[in-house]
Amino acid sequence: MIEIVKKEDCCGCKGCSQICPKQCISMYEDVEGFLYPKVDKEACIDCHLCEKVCPVLHQGEPRKTQRVYAAKNMDDEIRVASSSGGVFTLLAELVIESGGVVFGARFNDRWEVIHDYTETKEGLTVFRGSKYVQSYIGDCFGIAKTFLESGRKVLFSGTPCQIAGLKLFLRKEYANLLTVDFICHGVPSPKIWRMYLNETISRQCEKFHSSDGKGILIEDVSFRNKCSGWKKFSFTLTFSRFKGNGLKKSISLSEVFKKNIFMKGFLSNLYLRPSCYSCPSKGFKSGSDVTLGDFWGSEKILPFFDDDLGISVVMVNSNNGNFYMENVRDRLALYQVRTEDVLCHNSCLVESVVPHINRHDFFSDYEKGVLVAMGKQFKQSFVHNVIFKIVSTSKRIIGK
Repeated sequence: MIEIVKKEDCCGCKGCSQICPKQCISMYEDVEGFLYPKVDKEACIDCHLCEKVCPVLHQGEPRKTQRVYAAKNMDDEIRVASSSGGVFTLLAELVIESGGVVFGARFNDRWEVIHDYTETKEGLTVFRGSKYVQSYIGDCFGIAKTFLESGRKVLFSGTPCQIAGLKLFLRKEYANLLTVDFICHGVPSPKIWRMYLNETISRQCEKFHSSDGKGILIEDVSFRNKCSGWKKFSFTLTFSRFKGNGLKKSISLSEVFKKNIFMKGFLSNLYLRPSCYSCPSKGFKSGSDVTLGDFWGSEKILPFFDDDLGISVVMVNSNNGNFYMENVRDRLALYQVRTEDVLCHNSCLVESVVPHINRHDFFSDYEKGVLVAMGKQFKQSFVHNVIFKIVSTSKRIIGK
């Protein structure tokens, strides 16, 4: 049976609980807000399927990508609504046009990030844009398998570890499956995200004298708003404030990512899942057909191509991925580039990030108030910042 001794040995893909024939594996949230499996030993029949589908226990072999592109969706409206160059939408539309199904991450009505699927092009809207929170996968592996077994095409998008978990869960290759992962920095805690939103809204309630919280309603969350451009993207929170006369006024809180406290915590590796610091699926080990990401550094490599609306890096990892890319290339502006061009500004493709030096301290006192705990960590001394940069740089050098 699956038994998690060290937190870094579980990426939370939920493959073990989904495949259990006795449904005796439940997922429990720990103090940091991440889900881990717990086995009902009385019901377990020792079939060991849970172990066989674990992407940490059964890591894939590193692969060499076939082709690498810098790409832009020719529809600027879709590109602006996307985090990068809008390539995911084209691949997804192609699958849906053939009667297929697309899986991706979206917000639910409580602004938590969950995995879901759509069978319509209109349904793709909620999957666009990055969500910097670990998604709850639910029963999506099993649902995807049902669609695949019925002969329908399926595009499944997710983090590299989620794709690795899906591939192990399926236990065989499917010609009608297209898997798409992305260059992943790591996944923040869903609990920290919940607390951040709740405390932010509470502050707005205090500001507008709405003590019961009913006067404030979140309408939209964007981690990668391009109002100031793709390179200086903003975290944007849009909410409605209801006045005493019943009228609604929409208000937008927007901060460039370097100033938003949640994004600062994410990018400084303060509250990522422990497995993200030793990711089992880096370096094309996930088995994905296509890897997407931001083509950072494009202004140096392809200055004539960079308009600051977003450029995707597309890494084609299989013949299946190449087939789909060939079928959407007439709707893309793209240039073939080298893997080295991507690695220069996207080390997360092959390297795990280094934990924030004060991660333990943060999780020791965050329950008193996450905004205060975040602010405390970003008042570090100059020495702490220097140590963190030295450790990060040393790891990159050693990794080479």
